[in-house]
Amino acid sequence: MNISKTSVMRPVSTIMLMLIIVVLGAVSFTKLPMDLYPKMELPYAMCLIQYPNAAPTEIENLVTKPVEQQMATVENIKGIYSYSMEGTSLVLCELTMGTDMDFATLDMREKIDMIKDYLPDKATEPLILAMDPTLMPIAQLYVFGDMSLEELNSLVEEEIIPAIERSEGVAAASGFGGTEKEISVKFDQERLAGYGLTLSDISQMLAAENINLPSGNVKQGAKELVVRTIGEFRSLDDVKRVPFVLPTREVVLLQDLATVEETIKDRTSIGRVNEVPAIGVSITKQSTANTVIVSDEVREVVEKLQAKHPELNFTFSFDQADYIRDSIANVAEAAVLGCILAVIVCFLFLRNIASTMIIAISIPTSIIATFILMYFGGLTMNMLSLGGLAVAIGMLVDDSIVVMENVYRRRDEGLPAIEASIDGTKEVTMPVFAATMTKIAVFLPIVFVEGLAATITKEFSYTISFALLCSLLVALTVVPMLCSRLMNTKDLGTHIRIRNRRYELRFLNSFSRSMDYITAEYLKLLKYSLHHRKKIMIWAVVILITSSVLVAFVGGELFPATDEGSFSISVEVPYGTSLEDTDKIVTQIEAYVVDNIPELEVCSVEIGSSNIFSLGNSANQATVSVNLVDKQDRKRSTTEIVNQTIKDLNNIVGAKLTISETSSMDMSMGANPISLAIKGDDLDTLKKIALDLEEIIKGVKGTANVSIDMKEGNPELRVMIERSNAARYGITSYQLAKSLEAALNGATATTLKIDGEETDIVLSLSDNYKESVENLKQIVIGTPTGQKVTVGEIASFAFDNSPSQIIRENQVRTVTVSSNISGRALLSVSNDIQKAIEKYHLPAGFTIETGGEQEEMVEAFTQLALALLLSLLLIYMILASQFESLLQPFIIMMAIPFALTGAFLALFLTGTPLSLVAFLGLIMLGGIVVNNSILLIDFINQNKLVYPTREEAILNAGRFRIRPIMMTMLTTCLGLLPLSLGIGSGGELQAPMGITVIGGLVVSTMITLIIVPVIYTILDDRHLKRVARKAEKKARKDLPIQEEPLK
Repeated sequence: MNISKTSVMRPVSTIMLMLIIVVLGAVSFTKLPMDLYPKMELPYAMCLIQYPNAAPTEIENLVTKPVEQQMATVENIKGIYSYSMEGTSLVLCELTMGTDMDFATLDMREKIDMIKDYLPDKATEPLILAMDPTLMPIAQLYVFGDMSLEELNSLVEEEIIPAIERSEGVAAASGFGGTEKEISVKFDQERLAGYGLTLSDISQMLAAENINLPSGNVKQGAKELVVRTIGEFRSLDDVKRVPFVLPTREVVLLQDLATVEETIKDRTSIGRVNEVPAIGVSITKQSTANTVIVSDEVREVVEKLQAKHPELNFTFSFDQADYIRDSIANVAEAAVLGCILAVIVCFLFLRNIASTMIIAISIPTSIIATFILMYFGGLTMNMLSLGGLAVAIGMLVDDSIVVMENVYRRRDEGLPAIEASIDGTKEVTMPVFAATMTKIAVFLPIVFVEGLAATITKEFSYTISFALLCSLLVALTVVPMLCSRLMNTKDLGTHIRIRNRRYELRFLNSFSRSMDYITAEYLKLLKYSLHHRKKIMIWAVVILITSSVLVAFVGGELFPATDEGSFSISVEVPYGTSLEDTDKIVTQIEAYVVDNIPELEVCSVEIGSSNIFSLGNSANQATVSVNLVDKQDRKRSTTEIVNQTIKDLNNIVGAKLTISETSSMDMSMGANPISLAIKGDDLDTLKKIALDLEEIIKGVKGTANVSIDMKEGNPELRVMIERSNAARYGITSYQLAKSLEAALNGATATTLKIDGEETDIVLSLSDNYKESVENLKQIVIGTPTGQKVTVGEIASFAFDNSPSQIIRENQVRTVTVSSNISGRALLSVSNDIQKAIEKYHLPAGFTIETGGEQEEMVEAFTQLALALLLSLLLIYMILASQFESLLQPFIIMMAIPFALTGAFLALFLTGTPLSLVAFLGLIMLGGIVVNNSILLIDFINQNKLVYPTREEAILNAGRFRIRPIMMTMLTTCLGLLPLSLGIGSGGELQAPMGITVIGGLVVSTMITLIIVPVIYTILDDRHLKRVARKAEKKARKDLPIQEEPLK
């Protein structure tokens, strides 16, 4: 079946089919989920176990080590990382990419179940869950108003958070920065002792009094009533007037024994936005929900809440959906602009409005058809898939141009429109098909790529492949049908008619003359090259070697740095610092940000923990998040503002600041660009080595925020029970610990319920006992015999600091030195650090391993390099089958090394490091640049049958093919130009790919137009000599043997 002939002969059917595709494509487009990056399943799972009050070393020995040993037996395990903190053990498992995480977590649960009985009795039930990017908040909302924080917190907890959580797609909303009420009952120890009571007695009595219980049934006539004893407290006065019977039979009220008042609980977190106290709400989405849709739902709910509570102010400190929308809109704009530029190039070359319109129609038709395949292929509309479409725009016109040009040629020969369209398309169907398959072939090996590279590249590759297949279909159906109806060979487009007046388009003639000049100069150079082949080849080799040296100077990074308009200032003060003292330092930083950054939009403060990853005591940690105005509305980049902030905040005393840009490309579980893991058993030696390496790395140019992950823990007062003395009073270590906890921190005895709101009733001694160690020693503990004894009589005391956490990697203690980079490429900084640490003398039994983004970059580049080699092999096979030759594909593929050198030259000149995205551009080049060589070689082969000499065949091939070669090169380059400029949100991510393809395509086109014909003649000469030698040998064999005459 001739699909092109059917399309031409049945134009209505073809148009209807095209409209069906447009409608289905438009529907598919609206249904495509929008997200920043492709959906990914991180191969990480964690096991969290809490063992209250245990020190990090106890956690390590009693909990972490047994769990690690079991995790090591899980199938597909790649690495085990554990964190032993005060009261908490966190074991993080990395599995091989592609592992079924549901099955893996089930396997982990079964393994942990086997050792549960061997864990400490007080340890909590192990929590095992797969790590998911959706665990992190997609938005953070701050609520403030003209009311007290207690009232505001109550409103947020009871109304705002539930309303947000009811939104479709929201998994959870958690508040921080608020304050809660409590009923404080403070006792004077002497008075309590005078009455013969203890805190434990009071607690038990309050719990027994504050209760409602069913007490059976009673009959009243024919009815049966439930008897319920009502004793719950209904007001603060009820609590104050609870009676206590003393040993002397006297009755006293609670208010006579203690000070009872409604107070505010000690705050665990503080939130502010633009220096105004506020309650923060972190919003996370369900794993299957779409970020943009969830954000829209939440914003709709917030608008309703704003209308209901006009006295409140709602401010989003960040919303991931904003950056997603801006980035995708920016890529879409670049794609549309690229499409317009490609159409303009076509018009300049074709000088025919009808022909240009045919090309213009084929581009959107191909793109819309691609949306259908994307929808049914389960892809999402993200930066990478849309970037793939933008990159493909320049290539989408190639097939249509080849078909239309051939139809135009057949029309010029005098054939009728319909016959010319059918025959012209039929003649180029196989070459067009082969050229498209060559482009698609470069993306096939990406199917075999694993790891992070696979996550990033697969959707990109699928999208381009879908687009190219659609463009092939459009070129073989829609284009010939439109050519048969619209093409006019007499219209050269030199004039345009508006209201019966004709205007001359002079620039078209100028462009045509320029192309004629370029063609004439090219033919001169080509003729010279054919006569000086050795000189040309020497220059080609020199260019190849010289430009390949640039690879060493380009540098490398995992992902391009993106200007997302936000950065964070992480503040860490010494352990033991109170929340209030931390807030004093943070206030200075906050004031600097508000007063000195004119580009500021929102500045939010978060002190203390607010998510599941903030384990342990975090009163000494804070984050100041800075959101800037849109990129186009400010003169300075985020990097410039960050660098200035680092300089200005150097004078902050008493805190360690880490200032870094926010990046959505963090797909490495928070890995730093530079990471050195020091492994060994002794913590003191590990710390010494880490401090030495920290200083070495600080001395390397381009490093920033160098830090080690081993920190001093809270300063401790260790209370050690003297068992012989304690035993005489019948007091155990547990009783001592619980009595101290109740006296110092307070113990919740029961709750007061008023209007559905519960308020804790907390018993404690007066604050005097917290003011010094000597006062603490005077805390009295009741004995089972009724005696009283002070803590100082039964315990000794010592001061110490324990590590805040012990980190282990693959069951070996590890301390990590990490660093960000600034002003230099990751690869060059990493190489300098490697040279510096090679000189460091490492003690026996300790090792240093590199990690972070550097390790991931090497792994990703290795995977893509193998994909590139495999794609080159596939290209060779396709070309060999097309030309029925094993030699000519080598000639055609000579364009590829020059394309790679051109790509590296472009990266070097623009100061762009080689990244994962740029590497994709290198792979694409392999499929693009061979097309020009295919056109040239194919025409030379055809001309050899027509022209008397090989040189005439080559020169005529050059004359006729330079225009279509220049045309396809310019459409691809100009189609990519808006993308390569990196303008707008997320533009930096796509720019390296555009730069790589444009640089490689321009250089390879200029060089291969000369080199390919030269190499063709050299190999052809060798082939002819070989044929001649074979013919000569055959001739000798065929000669009759002449016998010498007998003498």
